[in-house]
Amino acid sequence: MISDVYFPRVNGVSTSIATFRRSLRQLGHQSTLVAPAYPQAAPDDDSDMIRVPARYLFMDPEDRLMKIPAVLALDERLRQQAFDLIHIHTPFAAHYAGIRLARRLKLPVVETCHTYFEEYFHHYVPALPRGLMRYSARWLTRHQGRQLDALVVPSMAMLSVLKNYGVRVPTEVIPTGIDLEDFSPGDRAAFCQRHGIDPARPTLVHIGRVAYEKNIGFLLEVVASVRQSIPELLLIVAGEGPARRGLQQRAAALGIENNCLFIGYLNRGQALWDCYAGGDAFVFASNTETQGLVLLEAMALGTPVISTAILGTRDILAARRGALIAEPEVNDFSAKVIRLLRQPGLRQRLSREARDYARDWSTTIMSRRMADFYRRVVEQENGALVTSQASGH
Repeated sequence: MISDVYFPRVNGVSTSIATFRRSLRQLGHQSTLVAPAYPQAAPDDDSDMIRVPARYLFMDPEDRLMKIPAVLALDERLRQQAFDLIHIHTPFAAHYAGIRLARRLKLPVVETCHTYFEEYFHHYVPALPRGLMRYSARWLTRHQGRQLDALVVPSMAMLSVLKNYGVRVPTEVIPTGIDLEDFSPGDRAAFCQRHGIDPARPTLVHIGRVAYEKNIGFLLEVVASVRQSIPELLLIVAGEGPARRGLQQRAAALGIENNCLFIGYLNRGQALWDCYAGGDAFVFASNTETQGLVLLEAMALGTPVISTAILGTRDILAARRGALIAEPEVNDFSAKVIRLLRQPGLRQRLSREARDYARDWSTTIMSRRMADFYRRVVEQENGALVTSQASGH
C-alpha cells in the first residue's frame, strides 16, 4: 500500500488504511505501507511500515508531499518481498509513484477513491473559478483511472459519481468497517470535568478535521438558531485544521462564542471515546464525504447522530437506525436538534439502535471483501499475462 497521508496525520484515509491493514493481517494477509515521514513523529512500532522523506506544504501545513525519487528507490527492496499487487490510497505523489512502481515490478495496481475532490479543491484554491476546479477534478479522476487495473470506492454514491465522470475501470464498492474491539465505553462525566462543562448542559459534538469542506460553518448557524429555544446549548468541536480560526471568528460574529467550544485534536483512545460520549448527539453536515466513518464511530459508542444524507453518508444513514436525517438547511436541521434534546426517550432509543447498527459494519466482513477483490484483480492480471504470452506479444 502507498499513501500521501497516514498517522500521526489524523483523517478518514489514515483510519481506513489502519483498519484494513490490521484486519487483513488477522485474516493472514501481509501488507507493507509506504507513507510520508512527519517531523517530530514518534517511531513506528510496525515493521511493515516504510516512511519516506517528504516536503512541507505551504498551503496545507498539516500534510506532507512524499519525494517521488525516494519512493522509487524502494523498488529493489520491494521486489525482494514478492508482493502480489500495489494498492494506492491517494491521488497525489502516491498515485504517480505507485503507478511507476507497479510498472517496474510488473504488478497489478488498484486505488481507493477516498475523497470527493470536485467539492474539495475550490476551498484551497479560491482564486480560481469553481467551475474550472470542478472540471480539473473530473479530468484528473478520469486520467488517473485509466492508469489502474481496478478502483475501490467506499459508497454507492461515489460509484455513481465516477460513472458520471466517465471512469470505465472495473470498480468495487467496499466501505471501511469498524472494529468494535477498538472502542471502550466513553465517560461523559470525565469528559465534562476535564473541560469544565456542566454535565447537565445540552451538548452537540462534532469530531473531525476542522476544514472548510466539512461544512462546520453550517453547524454554527444551526447553533445560532437552536440557541433561541435552548440558550444553554453547547457545540463541542474536536479536531484541528485550517478553518479553525475562521470558524471561531464566525461564532463570535453570530454571538454564539459562549455556545461553542473548540478543544483541538484528540488522540484515538479513551479521550476521544469520552468526547463522543460527551455529546447528547453527534452532528454532521459535510457535503464531500465518500463514506463518513465518524458517523459509525459515534454510533458504535451509542451517541445518536443528526446528519444530512449527502454523497457517502447516504449509505450509512439509509437504514434510518440510530440517527435523525436532516435536510441541508438550517431550519430543518435545527428542528431535529431541538426534538432530540427535548425527548430523552428518543435519545435513549436512538442510542440503542446506533450500537446495534454499528455491528453490521464489521471490519472483518469488509476486509474479507477486500481480500477477495485483491484475489480477483491478481487472477485477472495473471490471466491477461498468460494470454499475452500465448499470442506472442
